[in-house]
Amino acid sequence: MVSRLTVIFFIVLCLLAGFVLTIFPWISVGKVGDWGNNQLLIMFSQLINMPSLQSFVASGWVRGAVTGLGILNLCLAFWEIANFKSNVDALEEKAGIPSK
Repeated sequence: MVSRLTVIFFIVLCLLAGFVLTIFPWISVGKVGDWGNNQLLIMFSQLINMPSLQSFVASGWVRGAVTGLGILNLCLAFWEIANFKSNVDALEEKAGIPSK
């Protein structure tokens, strides 16, 4: 049972991270603002005295890289879903839990 929950939680984590990393760089979210023009990024770049950090994070290259990581997370989640039974069996075997 613990192995099944572990795999399910990992799938949910990968799906959520995948959706956030795929969509968040391209949309404006409430008070947070745009990906490259948000208050936290501005404050951090001023704090470390590196104003070029904001333009680097706002570039399409960084947005694309973050989106690529999101797609990779989604692919991993779908692979885990497709191989759910074998992953649960592998976890139980590694933990020394006898199979049914």
